[in-house]
Amino acid sequence: MSKQQQKLRVDWTACVGNGACAELLPELIELDEWGYPVVDGRPLPVLLEREARSAVAACPKLALRLMQS
Repeated sequence: MSKQQQKLRVDWTACVGNGACAELLPELIELDEWGYPVVDGRPLPVLLEREARSAVAACPKLALRLMQS
């Protein structure tokens, strides 16, 4: 059985735009003009799983999540 792919999602009601996620995962997250994350909507590449988990764990408001696609 194959592993399901994951995607990054932002809980906009929780996000305060501190930018830690973009610093830890610039390959998939950019900041908009107000400092809020713009997440690449494509499935998470396997090579970036560890960095993505670090970005999720570093979010002070728990607004960044990994979801099964």
